[in-house]
Formats: sequence, C-alpha cells, structure tokens
Amino acid sequence: MKKRNAAGAPRPPLDLYEEPGHLIRRAHQITVAMFYEKLGRDVTPVQYAVLRMLDECPGLDQVTLAQKVALDTSTTADIAARLESKGWIVRELLPRRQRRLVLTPEGKTLIARLTPLVRDLRDSLFEGMDEADALDLIRLLSKFVHLNNEQSRAPLKP
Repeated sequence: MKKRNAAGAPRPPLDLYEEPGHLIRRAHQITVAMFYEKLGRDVTPVQYAVLRMLDECPGLDQVTLAQKVALDTSTTADIAARLESKGWIVRELLPRRQRRLVLTPEGKTLIARLTPLVRDLRDSLFEGMDEADALDLIRLLSKFVHLNNEQSRAPLKP
C-alpha cells in the first residue's frame, strides 16, 4: 500500500539525496574523515568515545562502558584490548570475569591533548552554519537517536 500525502495523493519516491539513511551515512563518512584529518590516525572515533567515557567515569566495568557508549560487549572487549596494548588503559579483573577499565597516565595525557582538537573539529563541522542551525541539527539528531535507540544492535543505556 502506497503512502499518501495530506491531500490523499500518492507520495512520490524520495530522491536518494533526501533519504535519511543516505544522508546519515554521508554525514558519518564526512565526520570520520574530518576526525582523522584533525586528530590523526592513532585513535579511531569509537576509541575516542571509549577513552572519553573512561575519563568522565573512571573505573567503569566493560559491560557498563559498552552500554554508555552504545557498543556491543564483544566490540568493547576488542577495543579495550587494543587500548590496553597501546598503554592507554589498564583492564583489572573483577569477580565474575568482569573487567574494570582505568585510564593510565598516558591515556589521561592523550585525552587532554585530543579534547581541544575535538572541539576544533566540531567548529569545523559546523563551519558555514550559523549557531542556531548547528544547535538545531544537534537537537534533531539527538531526538532521532533517542526515539530510535531501541532499534540499535547496541542501545545506549546512559
């Protein structure tokens, strides 16, 4: 059954460049490319999110960390192992095979260096937009993510 507009006429198909999924994928491509351009390739955007959360909430266990950054637990375990091998975190074994994650001094130094660069990245991403449009985009993306959180393979659980 075709969707109809308010007047009852069939709605035309969306142009590819107006499809939300396509636009979101392109926005992701652009932000990742700009992330690497601004911050280098030592840290991925997802690794940055993990490090940032550990800086904000020291000593999280791996499962809680996964929930707070919307990753599945196996991906989080892989990322934690990589970050540990780089010397940026320590994984401490807890009861019931859980692991507590703590930034090392090197990890804290890294986050302190990257955070201002991420602020600059944000400014670059919104260059050419006025502040109201930038805030509207963030507000609408946040709303979209919140409304569709449970559709994710790894829902955010703040």
